[in-house]
Amino acid sequence: MLNVVLVHPEIPPNTGNIGRLCCAVSATLHLVKPLGFRLDDRSLKRAGLDYWDKLDLVVWDDLERYLMSVTADRIVLTTSKFGECYHRVEYRSDDHIVFGSETSGLPRGLFERFSMRIACIPLDLEKVRSLNLSTSVGILVFEALKQTGTLPGQTM
Repeated sequence: MLNVVLVHPEIPPNTGNIGRLCCAVSATLHLVKPLGFRLDDRSLKRAGLDYWDKLDLVVWDDLERYLMSVTADRIVLTTSKFGECYHRVEYRSDDHIVFGSETSGLPRGLFERFSMRIACIPLDLEKVRSLNLSTSVGILVFEALKQTGTLPGQTM
Protein backbone atom coordinates (compact mmCIF):
# COMPACT_ATOMS: atom_id res chain seq x y z
CA MET A 1 0.00 0.00 0.00
CA LEU A 2 1.30 3.43 -0.95
CA ASN A 3 2.04 5.87 1.88
CA VAL A 4 1.72 9.65 1.73
CA VAL A 5 3.64 11.45 4.46
CA LEU A 6 3.04 15.10 5.38
CA VAL A 7 5.75 16.54 7.61
CA HIS A 8 4.44 19.47 9.66
CA PRO A 9 1.46 20.34 7.45
CA GLU A 10 0.04 23.78 8.20
CA ILE A 11 -3.12 24.31 6.16
CA PRO A 12 -6.16 22.19 7.12
CA PRO A 13 -7.92 22.21 3.71
CA ASN A 14 -4.75 20.91 2.02
CA THR A 15 -4.54 18.03 4.46
CA GLY A 16 -8.27 17.36 4.09
CA ASN A 17 -7.95 17.21 0.30
CA ILE A 18 -4.95 14.91 0.58
CA GLY A 19 -6.86 12.69 2.99
CA ARG A 20 -9.69 12.44 0.49
CA LEU A 21 -7.21 11.48 -2.25
CA CYS A 22 -5.67 8.83 0.00
CA CYS A 23 -9.14 7.35 0.60
CA ALA A 24 -9.83 7.30 -3.13
CA VAL A 25 -6.66 5.34 -3.92
CA SER A 26 -6.40 3.25 -0.72
CA ALA A 27 -3.18 4.94 0.40
CA THR A 28 -2.18 5.49 4.02
CA LEU A 29 -1.79 9.09 5.16
CA HIS A 30 0.93 9.77 7.73
CA LEU A 31 0.89 13.13 9.53
CA VAL A 32 4.06 14.14 11.37
CA LYS A 33 3.62 16.61 14.24
CA PRO A 34 3.69 19.43 14.92
CA LEU A 35 0.61 20.12 12.84
CA GLY A 36 -0.59 23.63 12.05
CA PHE A 37 -4.13 22.67 13.08
CA ARG A 38 -6.09 20.31 15.29
CA LEU A 39 -7.31 17.04 13.80
CA ASP A 40 -10.87 18.00 14.71
CA ASP A 41 -10.57 21.27 12.75
CA ARG A 42 -13.80 21.97 10.83
CA SER A 43 -12.00 23.07 7.66
CA LEU A 44 -9.97 19.85 7.66
CA LYS A 45 -13.12 17.77 7.87
CA ARG A 46 -14.92 19.95 5.32
CA ALA A 47 -12.16 19.39 2.73
CA GLY A 48 -12.17 15.65 3.45
CA LEU A 49 -15.98 15.69 3.48
CA ASP A 50 -17.45 12.49 4.80
CA TYR A 51 -14.39 10.43 3.86
CA TRP A 52 -12.24 11.29 6.87
CA ASP A 53 -13.57 8.38 8.93
CA LYS A 54 -12.61 5.96 6.10
CA LEU A 55 -9.04 7.26 5.93
CA ASP A 56 -6.15 5.00 6.91
CA LEU A 57 -4.43 7.63 9.08
CA VAL A 58 -1.27 7.40 11.17
CA VAL A 59 -0.17 10.36 13.29
CA TRP A 60 3.45 10.58 14.45
CA ASP A 61 4.62 12.65 17.42
CA ASP A 62 7.81 13.72 15.64
CA LEU A 63 9.87 13.18 12.52
CA GLU A 64 12.48 10.88 14.10
CA ARG A 65 9.84 8.44 15.34
CA TYR A 66 8.37 8.29 11.87
CA LEU A 67 11.79 7.80 10.23
CA MET A 68 12.64 4.95 12.61
CA SER A 69 9.49 3.13 11.46
CA VAL A 70 10.39 2.89 7.77
CA THR A 71 13.39 1.55 5.89
CA ALA A 72 15.42 4.15 4.02
CA ASP A 73 14.94 2.53 0.61
CA ARG A 74 11.16 3.03 0.85
CA ILE A 75 11.43 6.81 1.26
CA VAL A 76 10.90 9.21 -1.64
CA LEU A 77 11.54 12.83 -0.67
CA THR A 78 9.93 15.66 -2.63
CA THR A 79 11.00 19.18 -3.49
CA SER A 80 10.46 21.78 -6.19
CA LYS A 81 14.14 22.75 -6.28
CA PHE A 82 16.23 19.71 -7.32
CA GLY A 83 16.23 15.94 -7.69
CA GLU A 84 15.03 13.55 -10.36
CA CYS A 85 11.98 14.51 -12.39
CA TYR A 86 9.07 12.79 -10.61
CA HIS A 87 8.22 10.48 -13.53
CA ARG A 88 11.80 9.17 -13.70
CA VAL A 89 11.80 8.02 -10.07
CA GLU A 90 11.04 4.31 -9.78
CA TYR A 91 8.16 3.88 -7.35
CA ARG A 92 7.19 0.72 -5.48
CA SER A 93 3.76 -0.03 -4.11
CA ASP A 94 4.81 0.30 -0.46
CA ASP A 95 6.82 3.51 -0.86
CA HIS A 96 6.54 6.45 1.50
CA ILE A 97 6.31 9.67 -0.52
CA VAL A 98 7.31 12.45 1.87
CA PHE A 99 6.17 16.07 1.54
CA GLY A 100 7.16 19.07 3.64
CA SER A 101 5.10 21.89 5.04
CA GLU A 102 3.47 24.44 2.79
CA THR A 103 5.78 27.29 3.82
CA SER A 104 9.17 25.68 4.41
CA GLY A 105 9.21 22.28 2.70
CA LEU A 106 11.24 19.43 4.16
CA PRO A 107 14.15 19.97 6.55
CA ARG A 108 17.41 20.27 4.59
CA GLY A 109 19.11 17.54 6.58
CA LEU A 110 16.67 14.96 5.22
CA PHE A 111 18.00 15.42 1.69
CA GLU A 112 21.53 14.59 2.85
CA ARG A 113 20.34 11.66 4.96
CA PHE A 114 18.02 10.14 2.32
CA SER A 115 19.59 11.28 -0.95
CA MET A 116 18.82 8.10 -2.91
CA ARG A 117 15.33 9.04 -4.11
CA ILE A 118 14.37 12.69 -4.45
CA ALA A 119 11.42 13.53 -6.71
CA CYS A 120 10.96 16.95 -8.25
CA ILE A 121 8.02 18.38 -10.18
CA PRO A 122 9.57 20.66 -12.82
CA LEU A 123 8.31 24.24 -12.57
CA ASP A 124 9.22 27.64 -13.91
CA LEU A 125 10.74 28.81 -10.62
CA GLU A 126 11.04 32.36 -11.95
CA LYS A 127 7.24 32.55 -11.89
CA VAL A 128 6.25 30.39 -8.87
CA ARG A 129 8.09 28.85 -5.89
CA SER A 130 5.99 25.72 -5.77
CA LEU A 131 2.62 24.16 -6.44
CA ASN A 132 -0.11 23.79 -3.86
CA LEU A 133 0.69 20.85 -1.59
CA SER A 134 -2.44 18.88 -2.47
CA THR A 135 -1.73 19.35 -6.20
CA SER A 136 1.84 18.09 -5.75
CA VAL A 137 0.65 15.07 -3.79
CA GLY A 138 -1.87 14.22 -6.52
CA ILE A 139 0.75 14.37 -9.26
CA LEU A 140 3.21 12.09 -7.47
CA VAL A 141 0.62 9.67 -6.10
CA PHE A 142 -0.90 9.01 -9.51
CA GLU A 143 2.52 8.57 -11.08
CA ALA A 144 3.41 6.02 -8.39
CA LEU A 145 0.10 4.20 -8.88
CA LYS A 146 0.58 4.18 -12.66
CA GLN A 147 4.10 2.76 -12.36
CA THR A 148 3.12 0.08 -9.86
CA GLY A 149 -0.01 -0.95 -11.76
CA THR A 150 -2.23 -0.19 -8.79
CA LEU A 151 -4.52 2.51 -10.14
CA PRO A 152 -7.95 1.91 -8.59
CA GLY A 153 -10.43 0.30 -10.96
CA GLN A 154 -7.79 -0.22 -13.64
CA THR A 155 -5.93 -3.24 -14.88
CA MET A 156 -2.55 -2.60 -16.38
